[in-house]
Amino acid sequence: MKFNLTKPILICGFLLSSPSLLAAQKWQDKALDAWIDGKAETTLMFNTNLSAFDINTDVNHQVITLTGKVDSEIEKDLAEELLLTLEQVKSVNNHLTVMADPAISLQEKTINTLTDAKINTVVKTKLLMDQNIDGTDIDVDTTDRVVTLSGKVYSDTEHDLVVSIAQNTNDVKEVEDELTIVSH
Repeated sequence: MKFNLTKPILICGFLLSSPSLLAAQKWQDKALDAWIDGKAETTLMFNTNLSAFDINTDVNHQVITLTGKVDSEIEKDLAEELLLTLEQVKSVNNHLTVMADPAISLQEKTINTLTDAKINTVVKTKLLMDQNIDGTDIDVDTTDRVVTLSGKVYSDTEHDLVVSIAQNTNDVKEVEDELTIVSH
């Protein structure tokens, strides 16, 4: 009887290599979670209606968990909505604690003001995160859900992309284009 060693050798080779494949996948998952966490913290920091220092983010398997404290239910919802717009985020577990009386906070901050702030932050974050746009040269101002874009872009294509991003952002009623196309 002749014994074939090819199959046992292949099986042993696969079994020995699979822990390294598993380790590589875990490393990639952790790197993606760290990248999402950085984007989440940046997004919260750019929003002037939230105190990013009072909000903690933790990312595991592309799910963001929010802990910490905010002043109102609207701020709690705003933090979650902002993070749900980020690419590669599967979901947000919002465990933020509301510290102030929601009725007082609602009187101090109107829904329109918070909606404008959310729109402003989402548009600016999208522009900063897009590798095809120099988002640092673009100013975004939102009033009554009308986004005004000003600053410099470096091509017609970049101009159209910036305007499209603003137009395609939730809750935007209109986009006023005051961008200037300049050459490098």
